[in-house]
Amino acid sequence: MGKRKLDVSDILLETIIEGIHEVKGIDTSILDLKKVETAVCKYFVICSGTSNTHVSSIADSVKKNVSKEIQEKPWHIEGLNTSEWVLIDYSDIVVHVFQEETREFYRLEDLWGDAEIRTIEN
Repeated sequence: MGKRKLDVSDILLETIIEGIHEVKGIDTSILDLKKVETAVCKYFVICSGTSNTHVSSIADSVKKNVSKEIQEKPWHIEGLNTSEWVLIDYSDIVVHVFQEETREFYRLEDLWGDAEIRTIEN
């Protein structure tokens, strides 16, 4: 058996992670929602920034990296006005960039308890 072939979502996922790491996003987690019946997408990517400026920088880096590397644009973006929680929707993958205290308050990882969670080292 050969290696598993990467699909478009896997390539997008890796490109998003690279964008997060370029500007030192912290506590990055991937929630694999493919086996969750009620899920609206395949993956959630969740990370934190230390301030609204950092959150905004992470979101910008993700958008620029994805656009540059695979020529994809997000379907929708929310939260840039306050940068406490920025949501970037790429249809199959939804990226959540939080300020640390906002992430702790909403605890998305706990809401999607059926998801497989993978933590990415910074």
